[in-house]
Formats: sequence, C-alpha cells, structure tokens
Amino acid sequence: MAELVGYLITGVGVGCAYALLGSGLVVIHRVTRVVNFAQGGFAVLAALTVTTLLTAGLPHGLAESLAVLLATGIGLLTGMVAIGRPGTTPQAALIITLGLGVLAYAVEIFLWGDQPRSFPGLPGSTAVLGARVQTHYLLIIGVTAVILGATALLFARTDRGRALTATADDPYAARIVGIDVARMGLLAFALGGALGGLAGVLVTPVQQVSFDSDVVLVVNGFSAAILGNLTRPGLTLAGGLLLGVVQALVGGYLSTAYQTEVALIFMLGVLILRSSSARVEEVTA
Repeated sequence: MAELVGYLITGVGVGCAYALLGSGLVVIHRVTRVVNFAQGGFAVLAALTVTTLLTAGLPHGLAESLAVLLATGIGLLTGMVAIGRPGTTPQAALIITLGLGVLAYAVEIFLWGDQPRSFPGLPGSTAVLGARVQTHYLLIIGVTAVILGATALLFARTDRGRALTATADDPYAARIVGIDVARMGLLAFALGGALGGLAGVLVTPVQQVSFDSDVVLVVNGFSAAILGNLTRPGLTLAGGLLLGVVQALVGGYLSTAYQTEVALIFMLGVLILRSSSARVEEVTA
C-alpha cells in the first residue's frame, strides 16, 4: 500500500509539470490558433539556466526566478518571430516554432554540452499515508496549484485576461472593440514561455534534463492538452495528472522504458475517442 501511495504522489507531481507545459500550449493555441512545438524548449532552457546560475553562486529561489523570467522573454521572442509578421498563417507559424526548437538544440549544446544535467531541489522526504516521498514532489504540486489558480484568476478577473479571452473566443470581434489582437498573441506566447519555464525548473531536480529533453516534455504536455482539445485548461490539468500517475505506475511496476510510449498511446486513444464521438454526432444529426 505504501509503495502504491508513493507512486501516486510522484505521478501527481510529475503530472503537474506536464499540466503546466500543456497549459502553456493551451494559452498559445487558444489566442493564436498556433500549436507551439517550441514549448518543451522553454522548459529545457530554464532548467539548464538554473544549473548555470546555481554554479555561479546564486541562491535557490533567485536562480529559478531568473530562469523563468528568461523563458518568458524567449517565449515573447518566439511569438514575435512566429506570428509577428501580419498575415502569417497558423500552419506557417507552427513550422516556424518547430524550426526555432531545432535552433535551440544548437544553442544549448554550444552553451551546456550534450550531457544530462540536474540540480538539487527541496531536500528531505515526507511521510504521506505510510509512504516516504521526496518533499520536492509536494513542492511541485503546491506551486502548480498556486500558479494555475492565479492564471485562472488572471483570465477571469483582470482586463488583460478578459482581452485574452475575448481574442481566443472571437479575434474579429475583439478587433472591432479595440483589442490589439497581435499584442494579445505575443502576450500568450510570453505566458506560454513562463509556464513552460516553470515546468522545467520544477521537474529537473527529479528528472535530469539535456538539450533534447524537450521532445519528451512537449509530447507529454501535448498529450495532456489534447484531452481538453487544446482549449480547456481544466481538462489539461486532469490529463497531465492522469498521464503522470499512469507513467509512475508503469515505471514502478513494469519499466521506465515504456513511459514515453504511455504518453503516445494516451494521446492516440484520446484522438480516436474524439473522432468516434464526432462521427456519432454526425450520424445522429
């Protein structure tokens, strides 16, 4: 029983990181209709930056904050390149983000090499229902709850958040009422960068990161987001938690070698179910 509880909590912790990545994808896609394949790169960049800042002597907290701020800036820059030119289609912007992700490989190898890196997180372990789990997993869960809650409040209670929501719902109507749709798109990319960077900072103490870790991260983030059709943050959170728990159980009872395959099967299953549901609706209509 204690072993099962341990796997569940670690799965929820890692699933929270997937939910943060997926939420970044959702924010960007809702506002711009672009699937940002550079999302995993934000996480990797922030994580590797923390390793450098800690080595330079900066304290925890400050190092992580600066890394997330850098990821936010890179997210904004990605948005400027991907959608900054008027008339750029979502399909073209998708290819641009993919190219920027490949470019990030070269930069990261040049700066940090190709070996996996990590850094210490919150030390110690905590007893939960008879199981001993790393305290850092509880930190991931707590920070994710606060950040996603704050993001929901941003969209629901602030003028800028309402402008983002209006742009996501109907860009044409948003332009008519005076909302700068292009600026909202750039803000969405910046938020996506911040959420991706935070995910990387949180998960790296428990999972080593290297230049090519963005592939696994974006696959898991996208798998979480696809449950909500890239538009519903609540279902993205649920998808991330479910995916993290299933991967933890598979890794604990079978082998960690199958964890990426679990994400792909999960995503494929959701797509098949959605396709089947759409066909049923067409037939009944």
